[in-house]
Amino acid sequence: MSRPNILIIMVDQLNGTFFPDGPADFLHAPNLKALAARSARFRNNYTASPLCAPGRAAFMSGKLPSRTGVYDNAAEFPSSIPTYAHHLRAAGYYTALSGKMHFVGPDQMHGFEDRLTTDIYPADFGWTPDYRKPGERIDWWYHNLGSVTGAGVAEITNQMEYDDEVCFHACQKLYDLSRTSDDASARPWCLTVSFTHPHDPYVARKQYWDLYEGCAHLEPEVGFIPYEEQDPHSQRLYHASDYPAFDVTAEDIRRSRRGYFASISYLDDKVGELLSVLERTRMAENTLILFCSDHGDMLGERGLWFKMNFYEGSARVPFMIAGKGVAPGLIEAPVSNLDILPTLADLAGLDLSGIAEWTDGQSVLPLTRGESRSEPVLMEYAAEGSYAPMVAIRDGRLKFVHCEIDPPQLFDLQSDPQELTNVAADPAYAVEVERFMSFVRSRWDMARFDADVRASQARRWVIYPALRNGAYYPWEYQPLQKASERYMRNHMDLNVLEESKRFPRGE
Repeated sequence: MSRPNILIIMVDQLNGTFFPDGPADFLHAPNLKALAARSARFRNNYTASPLCAPGRAAFMSGKLPSRTGVYDNAAEFPSSIPTYAHHLRAAGYYTALSGKMHFVGPDQMHGFEDRLTTDIYPADFGWTPDYRKPGERIDWWYHNLGSVTGAGVAEITNQMEYDDEVCFHACQKLYDLSRTSDDASARPWCLTVSFTHPHDPYVARKQYWDLYEGCAHLEPEVGFIPYEEQDPHSQRLYHASDYPAFDVTAEDIRRSRRGYFASISYLDDKVGELLSVLERTRMAENTLILFCSDHGDMLGERGLWFKMNFYEGSARVPFMIAGKGVAPGLIEAPVSNLDILPTLADLAGLDLSGIAEWTDGQSVLPLTRGESRSEPVLMEYAAEGSYAPMVAIRDGRLKFVHCEIDPPQLFDLQSDPQELTNVAADPAYAVEVERFMSFVRSRWDMARFDADVRASQARRWVIYPALRNGAYYPWEYQPLQKASERYMRNHMDLNVLEESKRFPRGE
């Protein structure tokens, strides 16, 4: 059998608690529900870092931020780090990206042979936090709660315009790939389609907004926790999002959640378009489909919004795989976006012994065959809202959070899924806390981690203003089209052109 094609559908800021076993029943997402029904579904999948650029660099490389150096949304992703696009391309795959990946730095490809759109986020160092100034809000780019107070309906936004384009170009690429799909010598392909929804602002088209009239899930399950009762990092996020400057009403919260759910339905239509093209071009049978997100969104739970923390709403993300050879079913074992790179290599039939040294993850395919694994899931965060690097460990039913400047947190997710009771100081859990702290000390040099983050930030605070002084050449990717090779041109034989662009042929 020929090697499978791979379609990766990635979304942005999709809370995994709404995917307990595929999309929750209340979500209007028929295409994702149909995909889930034939997928291996990973209930307890986690981001490697709950922020866009570090989470995506980890997704692509299979490495934690402390190993990639992508600590925040303005940290360069080094070209020397192999990604799944490199591994697959080296094995003969054609690799392409349509949409967002938030690469920072002059390398805007990282192994992709083609990039079909520009990114939605900047590629420079402008969004660099500064640990030297704890508590400072950098107003022009820090998150604030305007996304919450401004939630509502619109027929076009910056994000909609982007995702409409991402889907269009991805569909066009699938049509293009279909033209050689019956050629035995054609290369297998891996197309990554990466949307920016349901990332805030919480604005949706009316056709999707109306689906959630009277929805029973517009209130957070855990209401606002007063500032003085929050943990230290949540207090920092309270200030980082400029909470005191906004009067967030109960109706603002309901409208924000409604806009978020509506954006999931908007995405569902995009997923349906992609899968329909696969079916109609006869490529579905030999194409594996992987659905994932970079991080989640708290959506007002505990009074928190967006991401940037290790609570379930922020850190837990959907992960599904469908296709020939992958048994559908629900997998409860904790896994990670770090596992996606080795899983892709495994799906493509690559020698995993050659991949292992480049990743902190491992293939999840054995779990789909009923096998088990005992390694914990690891996460890191060292970006805006933090004053020092934070790490987290999900091991079985327990989640442990450590930061050198904060008291430890330990949650028993089986008995306390809402993470309302920190049992780190409970004598009944003393052995577990000691075990987790021993693991932290053996796995991380926290002082070195902190020093590396600070050095990276300081360098970028020198470089960014320097590069903006005088002639400025941006790093953003500009898609190029070979106009002379598209459609009808005088150097082409029209008959040959028309035949080569038709698929299926002669029907």
